[in-house]
Amino acid sequence: MRYLRVAVEQEPAVRHPMHQFVVERERYEVTRLLQFAPPTEAGLASFLFHVEGPVEPYESAMADVEVVREYEISPCQDESFYLYAREQLTDHGAEFVGTFARPELVGIMPIEYHGDGTVRMTAVGPAEALQAAVEEAPAGMSVDVLEVGEYDARRLDAGGDLTDRQFEAVAAAVDCGYYETPRAGTVADVGERLDCAPGTAAELLRRAERSVMEQVVSSGPF
Repeated sequence: MRYLRVAVEQEPAVRHPMHQFVVERERYEVTRLLQFAPPTEAGLASFLFHVEGPVEPYESAMADVEVVREYEISPCQDESFYLYAREQLTDHGAEFVGTFARPELVGIMPIEYHGDGTVRMTAVGPAEALQAAVEEAPAGMSVDVLEVGEYDARRLDAGGDLTDRQFEAVAAAVDCGYYETPRAGTVADVGERLDCAPGTAAELLRRAERSVMEQVVSSGPF
């Protein structure tokens, strides 16, 4: 049994409007699709997301997206929120879902919508089915294979959910001794290495640590 992790790049013209919204705005990092209900015969599907970024601009933009039939938002204490959305799948959206939602494959949640325009996902199944999913990507969509191997849940470590910038922050923190006991580095040191303000470095580390701990807890002990 094999697993495959990919980054899917869609052309802006066919990218979901709310993913394009995230791409065009700096205050949004990664949106994670946590769970979804398969589409009905009429093409209506329900989704549960966690969105990193402010609520108000996102909700204002989503109100103008025709395919969204209804939604509800639950704000978090930090600058993020949970989003339930029920929407009508477009033809390209249905093709996108069908590429990896094959009977032979099992998708590993979450699916991540990144600010660089990529959608990152992991699937498990027979090698030939994984290969077919990559080769049969629809027009307007390119697939970059990030990782492939023999499946073991412990190999899909928590760090896989970090954004590139969060990973850079954690790597800088480890390198400068921020996680040593006693602590040898500070968030100011991390910020200097990333060429950003200490407050920005602290926020990147906090988001990275939360992401890792959430996945550790949800995965349970091995």
